[in-house]
Amino acid sequence: MFKPRVIVQKLNVFYEGRHVLKDVTANIPENQITVIIGPSGCGKTTLLKSLNRLVDLVDGVRFSGKVLVDGVNIFDKGIDITEIRKRMGLISQTPNPLPMSIYDNVAYGPRIHGTKDREELNQTVEQCLQAAGLWDEVKNRLGEPASKLSIGQQQRLCLARALAVKPEVLLCDEPTSALDPVSAEHIERQLTILKKDYTIVFVTHILRQAKRIADYVIFLYLGEIIEQGKAEMFFTKPKDPRTRAYIEGKSITITEVKKTGIGEAH
Repeated sequence: MFKPRVIVQKLNVFYEGRHVLKDVTANIPENQITVIIGPSGCGKTTLLKSLNRLVDLVDGVRFSGKVLVDGVNIFDKGIDITEIRKRMGLISQTPNPLPMSIYDNVAYGPRIHGTKDREELNQTVEQCLQAAGLWDEVKNRLGEPASKLSIGQQQRLCLARALAVKPEVLLCDEPTSALDPVSAEHIERQLTILKKDYTIVFVTHILRQAKRIADYVIFLYLGEIIEQGKAEMFFTKPKDPRTRAYIEGKSITITEVKKTGIGEAH
């Protein structure tokens, strides 16, 4: 048995009337990598961004249900959304370094949260760049613009920047999709190392990647969770025929969808 770090209960999300997530219920294990898989448009990113309330930024959004972190529903009135987003760091699909130096990119978060001591900032920058597997490559050019880094290095810099505000959960939205295979491997390796200190939720549409890094898997299809469980059992002995079809690269037929009562895709 695993200890859940985040608990999702009957989460529904609507975008201007479109039912994007439908009664989603899941437990996100602590100190493991949970991978969310499913075809494009199935709601993977919506689920991920619901975990830190970034879904709020979508025009016309409406939601119901609960996301519990330490037993507290992050959708309750009066919740400090800034604090939630600090605790649930997000790494986006495309690297988005700030238009400043490598050093200042990592120091930015601690500074806006009140850290002014230079020695403390220096330690944070070094530790986070090391954790992201980037320190040895940039330690002699911290004052250079982050834009001079390669795309793969920029993504690891974004990982270091996310770590700098000491999150509890790392939300990764297809963070390797824009990277070459070597850079993608760097990110995967670092996340595998980091899971001992963080709970990681990773969205991908690449099954090979999910098999490499997942401890736990959630399979979304047309806004619903079809199956979830420990990675080994999920990939070797799936319980649902739709899961088996997806893993084998086969289409899920209209007949299968009707049999299981899943509605229209959004």
